[in-house]
Amino acid sequence: MTEREPSEEYLDGYAAILTDVCATGRGLSREERDALRSRGERAAEAGLGLRALVRAHLSAAERVRPGLPRAAADHLLSAVGQAVDAFAEGHERAQRLAVRQEEAARREFIDDLLYGRSDLGRLAERAERFGLLLSHAHAVAVAQGREPYSDGYEVTRTVEASLATRFGNRRILLTTKDGRLICVAPADQPDVLAHFAKQAYAATDGGQVAVGRAHPGAGGVVHSYEEALNALDLAGRMNLTDPVLYAADLLVYPVLTRDRQAMADLVRTVLGPLQEARGGAKPLLDTLTAYFDAGCVTAQAARRLSLSVRAMTYRLERIHRLTGADPGDPVQRYTLQTAVVGARLLDWPDQAL
Repeated sequence: MTEREPSEEYLDGYAAILTDVCATGRGLSREERDALRSRGERAAEAGLGLRALVRAHLSAAERVRPGLPRAAADHLLSAVGQAVDAFAEGHERAQRLAVRQEEAARREFIDDLLYGRSDLGRLAERAERFGLLLSHAHAVAVAQGREPYSDGYEVTRTVEASLATRFGNRRILLTTKDGRLICVAPADQPDVLAHFAKQAYAATDGGQVAVGRAHPGAGGVVHSYEEALNALDLAGRMNLTDPVLYAADLLVYPVLTRDRQAMADLVRTVLGPLQEARGGAKPLLDTLTAYFDAGCVTAQAARRLSLSVRAMTYRLERIHRLTGADPGDPVQRYTLQTAVVGARLLDWPDQAL
């Protein structure tokens, strides 16, 4: 709120109240307190700062003091204290209400922005109030940790303070949604999201951050946000442990699952025979996953699974016999690896296809 010199209208009747209270030695009546609270509320709504208003009340009391009898003047300080307390209560109540209304408006805007539920033209107008120019391209980064976070949490405040210190008044929006930290930044300022990712990873004690691609317009924010969420979901299913994930680096996975039925058919056809093995398909599927993640280096894959090289080799041979596909053959390896990726994306064999 912009602070300016208080208007005399908020002091109307104040001197008369002081004079009467001091003359009778009584306390302020309920009606007088209510009137002062009401003036305090109106002063806050008009944008007047409380400090200047308190000074004005003290100055008015000084002007009243010379006209009071000596005995009555002894009650002046108590009367001023009661009056200012009532006035400040009304002022603070109005400010709290304004803050709640601002928070509600901000939360409504964020929900509309991230879900694309509002008219895009109207959304762009509202965005300027919160520091965004939706006529430009934006990218969204989403961070999640071991626990959910909200706007008032220490983690959120820490990341916000770091961004404010580093980038000042750049057009950045930091918020929370569904327990995650979210940063929206202009596409031409990749350093903002890089800094956010670093700070969020540290503040969440080793959480994970996903960064969507930059897209233009209000709808672009939604698109980038959804890409970041999908990257986090993909990381969980594919056991991707990188602290920062970029949606641009993971585009192959949406392509693979675009035709879910075809991928499911591939998994059933290529990997289905593994279910005939003792212990089911899971151990052999984990073997293939480790083998491909290790760049098809048998010794390295064996270490990842805490197996001997001999045991690892036996498992690969077993897979070859069951599926008819040789993990060591470049052509057959591609089919197997694609099927393994599909199994992880479709959560097979835990989920039936």
